[in-house]
Amino acid sequence: MAELFTDFPDRFTEREDLFLVPFGFAGDRSAARRVDITSSWLPTGKNKGRVVLQFSGIDTIATAETISGLDLAVPNDRRMPLDEESIYISDLVGCTLFDDAVAVGEISDVQFPASPNGTRLPETAPLLTVLAEDGSEILVPFVKAFIKTLDLPARRIVMKLPAGLVEVNRKD
Repeated sequence: MAELFTDFPDRFTEREDLFLVPFGFAGDRSAARRVDITSSWLPTGKNKGRVVLQFSGIDTIATAETISGLDLAVPNDRRMPLDEESIYISDLVGCTLFDDAVAVGEISDVQFPASPNGTRLPETAPLLTVLAEDGSEILVPFVKAFIKTLDLPARRIVMKLPAGLVEVNRKD
């Protein structure tokens, strides 16, 4: 079972050049393991919003446990084109977030709020996990109304955050 971070879950078995990589993968191909998906399906009930993937050569629970915690990645040059309103999570991770001219920190993750049973809440904004210079984490809602500039090639996102949001959402 895997978290689903794509708008194209029906295309898993059509894809080639898929890789299992550690979270935060920065492009070192030696850390990537090429895989083939033999089948996939979308569960219902409490696991709705996730995907079940069957990989070629992963036929036992013990073998599956060796890949637990890895992300399934598509090389940048093989990703599906997105409309101008959409952004890949991997393009956000590693960007520096600014509140106007003040650096808040580096985005280390994107979280998708879920109900207690694990079902993703579709009307809730994703949360940027921002690692501040002092080591604390700050959760920042990634909403269009806050974004001033989004310069992904420069790894820079400038937002106009509501007064006090950074202090209230800081996790020490």
